[in-house]
Amino acid sequence: MVSSDYERRIAARFALFDQDGNGYIDRADFSAAAKALLAEFGTTARSDKGQSLYIGAEAFWQGMAGIADRDGDQRITREEFVNGAVKRLRDNPDRFAEIARPFLHAALAVADPDGDGSATVADTVRVLGCLGVQQEVAKAAAAMLDADSDGKVAEGEIVTAFARYFTVPE
Repeated sequence: MVSSDYERRIAARFALFDQDGNGYIDRADFSAAAKALLAEFGTTARSDKGQSLYIGAEAFWQGMAGIADRDGDQRITREEFVNGAVKRLRDNPDRFAEIARPFLHAALAVADPDGDGSATVADTVRVLGCLGVQQEVAKAAAAMLDADSDGKVAEGEIVTAFARYFTVPE
């Protein structure tokens, strides 16, 4: 059984997905996140990186909808998010990571100007900010992700941390 404290913590993370604040998560929220990232990094939607990001956003939406949209209305309410997605994924954060991976891979590519497969800590903060993470939280998270203190954050670290953030309340 999931505790109400756990549910409250996870429900608070719902707002990061609900980009437009209308009370539910839908395809438009994932597209808005992609659009914000492209604008932040000056990448056009028609570029290869832009297309990959939109494809990743759609894949992420489809994965989330597949596990959380219990009534099939193409919208995920806060209740569906907590009771559907989180309860199914909290025991298996790797499954959530795989749902998010195409989007996160493409977001990293947008934030990775030299193509080495990693983003700087500063660019990671920018990505998190575009996704609605508060600046101070984004800075702390990016610094923690740079475990070897080389100033870079790799895809595996981002995907794992993202999955844990949305499935583990601590």
